[in-house]
Amino acid sequence: MKIINTSILALSLITLSSAQAFELNSSDIQEGYPMAKTFEYNSWGCNGGNQSPQLTWKDAPSGTKSFAITVYDPDAPTGSGFWHWIAFNIPASVNELARNVNIKKLGGIESHIDYGTTGFGGACPPQGHGMHRYQFTVWALPTEKLELNENTSAAVIGFTLNNIALGKSKLTATYTR
Repeated sequence: MKIINTSILALSLITLSSAQAFELNSSDIQEGYPMAKTFEYNSWGCNGGNQSPQLTWKDAPSGTKSFAITVYDPDAPTGSGFWHWIAFNIPASVNELARNVNIKKLGGIESHIDYGTTGFGGACPPQGHGMHRYQFTVWALPTEKLELNENTSAAVIGFTLNNIALGKSKLTATYTR
């Protein structure tokens, strides 16, 4: 019995080590490093390019039928963070978003963010507030379409994603003004 258990454990470890992790990368932003002004908002006292960065992901979990992308600033002085981008119903055949992508052309939906608009809203931390983290997350989803729309609140979308996601991968960049 002990030999069988040891063999099962060894086989499990080999299987786990050969599995690929769901991974998010970008040619525009890097984990833990400041973003360029290109990705700063262009309003609310900020004057950046307000472009979304290029994103690429690979090794999505089996059963993935669509993706969602969120960008969240947990350091915003709101008590509830700040949503900078919420996009969903991105087809499973997509594994890259070009810089300044038009999500609607991919068949996806962009929900209202905390700037009161839809689409990507770049970094714009308050002047002198220090470094903020911007969490870019790709979510692998088990359904082609979420029964949500552009008017669904960020909290409801976040709840939905956290409850149904097959997996997620996060890249956190920073910004300071």
